Amino acid sequence: MRRRNWGLWAAMAAGYALLYVPIVSMVVYSFSASRMATVWAGFSTRWYVALFSNEQILQALARSLTIAAVAASAATVLGTACGLALSRFGRFPGRGLLSLMNSAPMVMPDVMLGLSSLLLFVTLQQALGWPERGMGTIMIAHITLTTCYVTVVVRSRMSALDDSLEEAAMDLGARPWRVFWLITLPLIAPALLAGWLLAFTLSLDDLVIASFTSGPGASTLPMLIYSKVKLGVTPEINALATLIVSVVALGVVAAGLLMHRREQAGAEP
Repeated sequence: MRRRNWGLWAAMAAGYALLYVPIVSMVVYSFSASRMATVWAGFSTRWYVALFSNEQILQALARSLTIAAVAASAATVLGTACGLALSRFGRFPGRGLLSLMNSAPMVMPDVMLGLSSLLLFVTLQQALGWPERGMGTIMIAHITLTTCYVTVVVRSRMSALDDSLEEAAMDLGARPWRVFWLITLPLIAPALLAGWLLAFTLSLDDLVIASFTSGPGASTLPMLIYSKVKLGVTPEINALATLIVSVVALGVVAAGLLMHRREQAGAEP
């Protein structure tokens, strides 16, 4: 038994080390005074100062956050509508096609999505003079990508709900829209939040599709980082990644504490 326990502990330690040692090393080197990203030359915060003085990186970050927020919000609305239709409206004409089209982006390579989106935008621009490639085209492509993920999350949540509450509300005279706003929406709110966060993360992290659909002056943060990595990682990128990891870690801790408090409040008599 002890040998098994030691083996499990060793495997777990190796797994966590493989995941988190590179992140920790990146955080450590972000405070190095050296111009080399992997050389320690004494403690310094110069690269954080340089980061906040780099307009190119700050503009790319703001652009990526804007695209991700808009794409996630639109994908949440569309994904919720699709999830409700597939889980509540029974068999209607086109149901199979709608389900297939929602599943296709999840299994299709990003290169194919990016290339097909580029060809679509080029064809529309030649025929109608719209759209100009830039932030708008990246948003449209990201909405197409992330809507299917929100649909899956909402549909799974709807399938686990007891529809007797909605039926009881309609039996009491509530109209369908009122039932949705007062009964269905509060019940699926956690799924909507999870879908929005998933869509936001996928959009913020995307490189391939954005590279195909972006235009001049519309580089996102992943595109900018990738272009800099090809010339060698700079300490500024380490500082930026450290800040992003810190924000995400604080968000996870805050969410964990909130869930723990809710569980405790629900367990109290």
